[in-house]
Formats: sequence, structure tokens, C-alpha cells
Amino acid sequence: MSVTDHRRLGVAAAAVLLTLATAGCSGLGRTAVGTITYDTEQKQHVKVSSPLVTGCHRLGPGAVEVTNRTLVDLVMYRTPDCTGEKTAYIATTLSDVITPGKGPWRSYTIVH
Repeated sequence: MSVTDHRRLGVAAAAVLLTLATAGCSGLGRTAVGTITYDTEQKQHVKVSSPLVTGCHRLGPGAVEVTNRTLVDLVMYRTPDCTGEKTAYIATTLSDVITPGKGPWRSYTIVH
């Protein structure tokens, strides 16, 4: 193998590694720009700034009112693990208030 062949092989290997690194890390660390605020049944006001766009986010003691001031939409769940069929969709800059007698929202995911 000549020096030119080694150089081409090195460039090709570097290109493959860069592609894999970029693809594998593209979603890591991305956040929803803005804030999500919610009130608990105990009248506590909670503010979450720029949450990660991936994963399930728990709402501690639960939320009875949620305001989405991010640039992405939310899906609210009554369970702490983002499962179940009774969900609410809260679009960007909108709010949702729980109907009296219904359980609080316990978690949410971000639509991205």
C-alpha cells in the first residue's frame, strides 16, 4: 500500500467516525426553549426552565394547572411514567386546567 492509499483510508475512516458521532449525539442535550409552569393541588407554583426534549418528565406532587411557554407542544399524563390513554395536548403558549374532581397531571412528554 502506498502513502496515498493510507491517507485515503484515514480520511474515509475519519468521515465514518464523524458521521456516527453526529448521528448518535444529535438528540442529546437538546432542550425546549422557554418555561413550563404549573400549580399543584397544594397551591404551590412551580417553574421548569428549558426541559430536555427527550424522555418522560415527572411533575412531583402533580399539576392541576399547566402553562406551556416553550416553543414545543406537550402531552400530559395522569400517571408518573407517561403511560395511559387519558392525556391532554397542550400546544405552544397555551394552558390547561384540570376539571375539579379529576386527578392531577403526573408527568409529560415533549413533542419534537
